[in-house]
Formats: sequence, C-alpha cells, structure tokens
Amino acid sequence: MKHRCPICKTPTDSEIHGDFPFCSERCRDRDLGNWATEKYVVSEPVFDMSELEAEKNPGERRAVEEDEDFEGFHKPDDTIH
Repeated sequence: MKHRCPICKTPTDSEIHGDFPFCSERCRDRDLGNWATEKYVVSEPVFDMSELEAEKNPGERRAVEEDEDFEGFHKPDDTIH
C-alpha cells in the first residue's frame, strides 16, 4: 500500500518501510510525541456512555430514544380502537 508519511509527507510503501505509514522511526516517534503532549486529540467519544451503562446492567431494560433515521416520523399508536 502506498501512502505519504503523516509527519513529513515523504512517499512510503507498506512493502518497503517497516515503520509504515511513517517513513522512518524518527517520524513515528514524533507522531507518538504529538499524542503524548496532546497536540492530537480524539474530538468525539469513541463509545456512547449509554452503551456502557447497558453493559453494566444487562438485565435492566431502558427506553430507547427515537432513532435518528426516523426523526420526524410519528410512532404508531398502541391503543386499540
């Protein structure tokens, strides 16, 4: 796989460079340093907190919020007419 080093933009190839996607150990270490000094951050949570709570209490059922795909649509009325 061909790519450009995310640090120095040098062309890299996964078949040639052992440090892929980086071109060298130096660039790989600079990237690690950027994460360590919080120059890079994950902007969105990796997981949903409600999913974690559901895993902690698997027997407990909770109401499901309206699905984003169906936003604006009315749910069917469960009453018998």
